Amino acid sequence: MSEPVRGVVVAHGSLAQGLVSSVLAISGVEGEALRPLSNEGSGPEALQARVNEALGSEGPAIVFTDLGSGSCAFCARRIALERPETAIVTGVNLPVLLDFVFHREMPLGELVERLVEKGRGGITGAHREAAAHADRAV
Repeated sequence: MSEPVRGVVVAHGSLAQGLVSSVLAISGVEGEALRPLSNEGSGPEALQARVNEALGSEGPAIVFTDLGSGSCAFCARRIALERPETAIVTGVNLPVLLDFVFHREMPLGELVERLVEKGRGGITGAHREAAAHADRAV
């Protein structure tokens, strides 16, 4: 059995805290599986140091960011270049994080591919005609 993948959500404002607390409330998962981190008040070097500290020791990890560009994503890319077994998933949303906490035992590469698909699948749209069925689960 491989070591479970750890996750750090890095986002603007209070978004990371909200996403992580929602995932923990919905899933019932506890522990260090997923940690939130805001970029507020941190320059590039300070943010990178905070993310590295949140990632902890060696082992597979994913840095989730809210946007594909900007301070959080730039920081995640720098860390992924320097830290072995570290991947990035940008544009994080609740379906991605819920899937992550239940599939942390997967190999890192396969997990990242799965999460990207879950993220895409978690976004749907409805126009007026489709909104008539809004009470149905998708």
